[in-house]
Amino acid sequence: MLRKLFGRSENAGRTAAISLYEQIVAAARQPAFYAHWNVPDTPIGRFEMISVHMVLFLHRIRGEAGDLQRIAQILTDEFFLDVDHSLRELGISDVGVPKRIKKLARMFFGRARSYSDALDSGDQVALAAAIARNVRPEVTDWAEIRAIADYMQRASNYLASQPLTAFAEGQVRFGSVLEEIET
Repeated sequence: MLRKLFGRSENAGRTAAISLYEQIVAAARQPAFYAHWNVPDTPIGRFEMISVHMVLFLHRIRGEAGDLQRIAQILTDEFFLDVDHSLRELGISDVGVPKRIKKLARMFFGRARSYSDALDSGDQVALAAAIARNVRPEVTDWAEIRAIADYMQRASNYLASQPLTAFAEGQVRFGSVLEEIET
């Protein structure tokens, strides 16, 4: 009987995490990032935008315990399973995938730290610099970077207004990139 009870909770957490991940990917794939704000529409550009949204969500639930902590772990695992799958689809050999995953994991957690620090301090300049350094390091003059930083701050504020119960049920909203473009 206990196994059934715990199994349901674990399955509910997994179901919520997968739903959250699908919504994170959908938010990261908003065409405006690529068409209006010049994020490279490449595998690494898409990795960067998924990372942005993963960081925003994980930043929001940081410090939460219980189900949300478990969901955060499943969500992160799902993200890296997706990265693994994507690398294999790109033709990376079985031997090369673990090395790439380790590198991408270091990249992701570095981004998580720099984006979270900037969001915590409300430092839009630091946030824009971190985004530019990570998303388009080869570009010295990226006019749209400020819009992306503003979107991230607005999305962070919007996430803060959402109840934790929604996340535990697998629902998250970031807001639309188009809201930023239209204003």
